[in-house]
Amino acid sequence: MRYEEMTIEGRNAVMEAFRSGKTIDRVYVLKGCQDGPINSILREARKHDTLVNFVAKERLDQMSETGKHQGVIASAAAYAYAEVEDMLKLAEEKGEPPFLFLLDDIEDPHNLGAIIRTANLAGAHGVIIPKRRAVGLTATVARTSAGALNYTPVAKVTNLNATIEELKEKGMWFVCADMGGTTMYDLNLTGPIGLVIGNEGDGVSRLVKEKCDFVASIPMKGEIDSLNASVAAGVLAYEIVRQRIG
Repeated sequence: MRYEEMTIEGRNAVMEAFRSGKTIDRVYVLKGCQDGPINSILREARKHDTLVNFVAKERLDQMSETGKHQGVIASAAAYAYAEVEDMLKLAEEKGEPPFLFLLDDIEDPHNLGAIIRTANLAGAHGVIIPKRRAVGLTATVARTSAGALNYTPVAKVTNLNATIEELKEKGMWFVCADMGGTTMYDLNLTGPIGLVIGNEGDGVSRLVKEKCDFVASIPMKGEIDSLNASVAAGVLAYEIVRQRIG
C-alpha cells in the first residue's frame, strides 16, 4: 500500500468522500475509537463494502500527511472503477471477441500500472482485479499506466473465481501464465479470452489455476527462471494479439 497517494484524512473529509460517491478502497481507524462520528464512518464503510483496518495511533501518524487525521484516514481510488459488464459492452461495440486481463493478487502498484498500460496497447477491453490482498487504483498506478487508466476500464471484484465462472457462462475461456504449462506458441488463444496473471512471488493461486482452461508457459532460455509479472503479461498478451490478427 502506498500512503502518499489518494489519502483522505479527518472525520468530515472521509464522511464527505463516502457521501459524494467516491470509491473508497480502505479505511484506517484508530483502534478502540468508537464515538459517534467514527461509528457513522464505519456504517458507511459497511454499506459500501469498504475494507476497514483498525490500527495503532503510531501507524495513523506515520500515514498522515496533514497531522490532523482525527483517528481516521481513508485510502481512495484515484480513478473510478468500471463494471465487468462495461467491458463486455465495449467489446461488443467494437465488434471484437472480449479480451480481458484478470490479475490474481498483484500487490505492486508499478506492476499494476504497467499491466494496465500493456492491456490498453494490446487492445484488451478491460482489467479485473480482486478486492482483497491487491493494490487499488492509486496515483502511482495511474502514473505508471502512462494515461492508459483514462481509456482502459478496471473493475474490482469480490471473488475472482466467481467472476471467471460467470464469464465462462458467457462463452469466455481462460488462460493463465505458469511455468509448468504448455508452451504458449502451441495453444490456440483466439476467441473470447481472459488472460490470468498471478502474484509477483507466488504466481496464480491453485483455485484460480483450476478454473483456467489452459495453462501457458513462456519459453525461458536464460539462467533465471521467472519474468516480472508485468513483462509476463506483455509477452502473453502479444501472443494473443498475434493469433487474433492471424
